Amino acid sequence: MGRAFEYRKAAKLKRWGTMSKVFPKLGKLITMAAKDGGPDPDMNPKLRTAILNAKAQNMPKDNIEAAIKRASGKDAADIKEISYEAKASHGVLLFIECATDNHTRTVANVKAILNRNKGEMLTSGSLDFMFTRKSVFVFDKKEGMDIEELELELIDFGLEEIEEDKEPQENESDKEIVRIYGAFTAFGELTKALEERGIEITKAEIQRIANTPIELNDKQLAEVEALIDKLEDDDDVQTVYTNIE
Repeated sequence: MGRAFEYRKAAKLKRWGTMSKVFPKLGKLITMAAKDGGPDPDMNPKLRTAILNAKAQNMPKDNIEAAIKRASGKDAADIKEISYEAKASHGVLLFIECATDNHTRTVANVKAILNRNKGEMLTSGSLDFMFTRKSVFVFDKKEGMDIEELELELIDFGLEEIEEDKEPQENESDKEIVRIYGAFTAFGELTKALEERGIEITKAEIQRIANTPIELNDKQLAEVEALIDKLEDDDDVQTVYTNIE
């Protein structure tokens, strides 16, 4: 599911084009991280990761600095992370992660989108055993990089899986990348281990990966993706994870 999620997410970002949607979403994560652990990324790993991911989406430096400043401002919104569990058609399960300063608004919007698109909200905790949270890192594969050796080095830091892949580039040939998966609790250790080896991480996040993925035909997939797109268009929704293969 990880790779499919990455490609669908990349396509979504490309459609947004001007980043009028994605920059505010990234800004929320930066603000929350700065408020929780302080404005210095060197002393705040969560903020450092949020900034890294924002830079990977070409978020301007001014936007990043403004998001950090908002965390300590007098009128700083109390933004919290919250997730909702839901079911769509064709046996698709959804984990909807949000960042919001108004839970009442967010849950009402999510419910309305689900109800209008053959989906329904589930009781919190219903999908706990259907998804596993994993630490996921992506970085460019450099010339001469020994993937097998790197795998052996990182196992002691919580690495569970490593894979080589290619990332489509607009008007350029595909870029060779490496994607690694680790235990949810190993996020900090893996981040430090990669940085100590001089590896420039281009993406770092905690993903929810389905334990039992399902396959859909093209018609079913189009129907479910239409629902996911509507959810992700909501300003408070950060990410939607599914059990689609």
